[in-house]
Amino acid sequence: MDKIRLDIVGLTSGQTHGSYTLILGEETGERKLPIIIGSFEAQAIAIEIEKIVPFRPMTHDLFVSFCKTFNVEVVEAIVHTLQEGVFYSKITCRQDGKTYDIDTRTSDAIALAVRFKCPIYTTKEIMSAAGILIDEQEDEQAPVRAARPNSPDQPGVRSGDDYKIMSVGDLEELLEKALKVEDYAKAAAIRDEINRRK
Repeated sequence: MDKIRLDIVGLTSGQTHGSYTLILGEETGERKLPIIIGSFEAQAIAIEIEKIVPFRPMTHDLFVSFCKTFNVEVVEAIVHTLQEGVFYSKITCRQDGKTYDIDTRTSDAIALAVRFKCPIYTTKEIMSAAGILIDEQEDEQAPVRAARPNSPDQPGVRSGDDYKIMSVGDLEELLEKALKVEDYAKAAAIRDEINRRK
């Protein structure tokens, strides 16, 4: 199987409520592979990329702890099949010199890959069928947002503009509250505003 290595390019809000588009790009090419994932999975990927420490371990963090406890290493994630618009993936694990392939949802494979800092691959066939080229002019007009889902518009959820007028002390208190209720998207936005002021 000819494999193409991918990097995470971005994570944007999807066209339907609660969905996100994970954008993977060829390491040595210009094609992008967009994959629709759910909000929980987007959050799991985003908090690891953004290096946000959750108040309590998330499911993928539990899996990492389990693997480390039993000397299991995830060595790669691969998006290997595309059928009727659905991507199928697996992770390759190694324990005591033996290698195992484990079937997984693509979003979970990526969430684990970023935690284990292992490569992500797909096949030439999938890239030919589902890869897209993003025109640079279009890309400038509608850039891929940072790899972090935005907080949903809910009453009581502050916007980025509101954070700009708050003191650092208030922001740090708000950050702690967001982490306690596991609102990592909001926590990332608050942390970004605190970092901008340093």
